[in-house]
Amino acid sequence: MTNDSFIDLRKYDQSWFDRGRPSWYVLLWWFVQAIAFPLTLHPFNSLRCALLRLFGARIGKGVLIRPTARFTYPWKITIGDYSWIGDDVVLYSLDYIHIGEHCVISQKSYLCTGSHDIHDPSFGLTTASINIGNGVWIAADCFIAPGVKIEANAVIGARSSVFSDLPSGQVCWGTPCKPHYSR
Repeated sequence: MTNDSFIDLRKYDQSWFDRGRPSWYVLLWWFVQAIAFPLTLHPFNSLRCALLRLFGARIGKGVLIRPTARFTYPWKITIGDYSWIGDDVVLYSLDYIHIGEHCVISQKSYLCTGSHDIHDPSFGLTTASINIGNGVWIAADCFIAPGVKIEANAVIGARSSVFSDLPSGQVCWGTPCKPHYSR
């Protein structure tokens, strides 16, 4: 085995990547999120939803979002009616994230739509959307990988890592996350 690096980060280039808004808009969002979200008390959920909508997120009625949740690019996020986004949840939305109705994304979960190509010597950026069906519960501290689809009414057990699609109505857990029985 060689000690030479397989990648050369000097060649990294994401100039092709479209964040969906101009740089000044992205920076404005990051500033608003850094200041406004943590300063809003828990009962001011409607203010957090309004800020996300103002920046292009599609947020349904009755959605609850905790003040410590983080959204990279809200214009790439859809959250259905009556869904909950818990404390310290990260929606790393380099690509689109769709969360259905009546979903719970529990604290410290990380929905990640971006990664890198380990076979590319320049460590190229890759992205893929995440789709969460209606009635899904993602329990605490889960990782959801790029390109994953979780079908309706599935339950993802705490601390699971989801790298592939999961079927509807199944209780799933583990790393990698797999279905274990019907809900």
